[in-house]
Amino acid sequence: MIIDCHTHIGFAANDETVAGFVSSCQGIDTTLVLSTPEENTKNANKDLGSFLEKRPNLIGFGLVHPLADNIGSRSLVALREMGMQGLVVYCCNGAFHPSHSRAMRLYEGAAELNLPVFFHNCMPLTSGDILEFAQPMLLDEVARSFPTLKMIVGNMGFPFLSQTLCLLSKHANVYADLSIIPSRIWEVYNMIIQSFEWGVMDKLLFGSGYPSAMPGNCIETLLGFNRMISGTNLPIVPREKLRAIIERNTLALLGLKAPSA
Repeated sequence: MIIDCHTHIGFAANDETVAGFVSSCQGIDTTLVLSTPEENTKNANKDLGSFLEKRPNLIGFGLVHPLADNIGSRSLVALREMGMQGLVVYCCNGAFHPSHSRAMRLYEGAAELNLPVFFHNCMPLTSGDILEFAQPMLLDEVARSFPTLKMIVGNMGFPFLSQTLCLLSKHANVYADLSIIPSRIWEVYNMIIQSFEWGVMDKLLFGSGYPSAMPGNCIETLLGFNRMISGTNLPIVPREKLRAIIERNTLALLGLKAPSA
């Protein structure tokens, strides 16, 4: 089974964009779709919920801004009733510290309802985003306070890779989304080789970051990882470790229900 844990779709776009998204899912068994920030959070989640109704093989993560939205249990239950199986937060884009008191209340509710939280503090960034709030080490307090909460660090916490690796090695329920840009060969190499050296390859979840990259291209790059450095003396990673990332049962790890095909 191949699960893409990180994709987006813009609902303000035309039918061609929707068709492109559907096409990108070919060969992928299950795709997690993250709600994207808009002026109105409710509209963003409503649009995603409507999209999911027609495509039961997808899983949605609803957007919540803890400083601007209602974070009570009723609101979280309402999101789940809309078809969302998890939450996504944008700390640096939303200009809030990951352990802000209201954010901590949100995580508490998510833990009680078994809703995993995806921390999308990665590219693309705007000039107004607060990069300080994207640091994975700021999630340590969250993981310590709510040890049963399933947490996903988006895009390996780039550009703070070392912080992410430390976090993965420290907390049982913290995972990282390995979304790569296949053309950035040295960046891809460093992400994977450092994860292997830290012994946290089993905490990496396959993601494409679509539309930043196509899932098929990402899979090709991962499977061909050792070929990228053939003819050099650089260390390699066992192929079975790379394949395990692609075929990892992300649904079971995050406690998500398998969608109906």
